[in-house]
Amino acid sequence: MRRLAFLFAILTVVIPTFASVHAQTPEAAINHFKNALKKTGNGDLDGAIEEYSRAIRLSSRLATSKESSRNAGNSFSDSEAANDDIKVIDPFTANAYNNRGFARYRKADYLGAIEDFNEALRIRPTLVIAYLNRAAALRSTGDNESAMKDLDRAIYIKKDFYQAYINRGSLQHDLGHEEEALSDLNRAIELKDDVPEAFYQRGYVYLGLNSFEDSIKDFNRAIELMPTMAWAYQGRGTARMKKGQMQPAIEDFNHAIEQNPQLVWAYINRGLANFYLGNEAVAQTDFDKCLKLRPSLKTELEQRIKLATELRQLKK
Repeated sequence: MRRLAFLFAILTVVIPTFASVHAQTPEAAINHFKNALKKTGNGDLDGAIEEYSRAIRLSSRLATSKESSRNAGNSFSDSEAANDDIKVIDPFTANAYNNRGFARYRKADYLGAIEDFNEALRIRPTLVIAYLNRAAALRSTGDNESAMKDLDRAIYIKKDFYQAYINRGSLQHDLGHEEEALSDLNRAIELKDDVPEAFYQRGYVYLGLNSFEDSIKDFNRAIELMPTMAWAYQGRGTARMKKGQMQPAIEDFNHAIEQNPQLVWAYINRGLANFYLGNEAVAQTDFDKCLKLRPSLKTELEQRIKLATELRQLKK
C-alpha cells in the first residue's frame, strides 16, 4: 500500500510565527512581512510573494565587516555569516526568504522554492525550518536523497524537532524502509503525542507491515485528533478491508469522500469493497468516478478488479 502513502505524505511545511527581529530592520519591511503572512493565510500566494519580495529588498544590508555586524547588535553568530558570498546581515531576511519559498512551494514552483530556501540557509545555516521546507521541495522534484539529508541535518541541529521526524518517517515509508519509518514516527509521537499527521502516517506504516490492528488504532487516534482528516478514514477503511470487514470499510470510505471528494483511492477501495460483496452496479459507479478523476489508473484498477474477482470466487 506504499503508493497510497506517497499520494498523501506531503512533508509538513511550517510558516514560522513572526518573532523578534533585528533592531536595524526597517519598519516597512516588517509591515510587508506581516502583510505577506495575512495574504498567505488567505490563499493569496501571488500577493504574499510580492510582499515578501518587498520585505527582502528593504531588509537587505551590505556587510562592511564582522565588527560592524557586532556593533549593530546582530543576534546571530559570526559563524552563521562567515561565508564570503553572504551579503545580507539582517537575519530577518532569512525568515522572509523561507516564507517566500513556502509560498512558491504552495504554487508548485519547486525550483523557485528551493532557491529561496537556499538563500535563507546561506544567511542562517541553523534555520531548521528552512531545512524542513527545502526537503519538501526537493522531494517534490524527486530528489529523495537530498531531501533525506536535509531532514537529517534538521534533526542534528534540533534533536526534538518532531516535524522533521514525521517527515523523515514519511519519506522512509515511501522508499520502502518500513522499520526506519516506524522508528522515526515513534520518536515523533514520543516528543508530541497530539499531532494527527504522526498517527495517520504511522497507521500507513503498520498497514504496510500487515499489522492491521495497530494500524486501525493509529487511524482511530488521528481521527480523534482531526475528525476531518480524509486520509485517516481512507487508511482505516483499507485496514478494515484487509481484515475482511467490508461494510465498516465502506463506511470509512464514505467519510473519506465526504471530507475530500477528490480522493481517488477512496473511490477505488469503496468500489472494490462493494464489488467483493456483489454490489457490482454500485462498484462500477465508483470505478467510473475514479477514472474520471485519474484516467492513468485504468490498468491498475483493472488489475485490482481482477484480484477482487479471484477473491470473491474463493469465498464461494
